Order: sequence, then structure tokens, then C-alpha cells
Amino acid sequence: MNEAIKIKDVPRDERPRERLLNQGAKFLSNKELLAILIGSGTREESALDLSARILMHFEGLSLLKDATIEELTAIKGIGEAKGVSILA
Repeated sequence: MNEAIKIKDVPRDERPRERLLNQGAKFLSNKELLAILIGSGTREESALDLSARILMHFEGLSLLKDATIEELTAIKGIGEAKGVSILA
């Protein structure tokens, strides 16, 4: 089983939050912005991996913007708290 790359293993200046602060949101991908919103991943995957899976599930932001809390929490790794953050 491959171990997930953890954000703390990524060089500090390449982490999404730090890039947002240093470069601005326009320089981040949707995956990185979503990872900042959800805050953390799971034991199996990083926040970046989880956000990529969410975007793939909803085929991008256009369908994600119309998602319900039930649809979001049906995704492994998304509980009510992360689902509400995404909906907001």
C-alpha cells in the first residue's frame, strides 16, 4: 500500500496555504484551493489527494457548486464539517 504524501513533507514554500499567502489565489489550482478549504485529509490520503478525488467525482467545479451535503458526505473522507466548508 502506498503511503500518502503528507503536506508537512512538501517544502514549506510549495504548500497551498503558503503559496496563497505569498503568490495569491490566482496562482493556485482548484485542487489546491479546495484542499485549503477542507483543511486536512485522512490517514490514507492528503488534503490535496482528497480534493482531487472530490473534483473528479463532481467532474470539476461546475457540478460541485450544486452538490448537496448528502452527496458530499457520501464521499469517503468527507464528514459533515468538511462538507459544510465546501458548501460555504
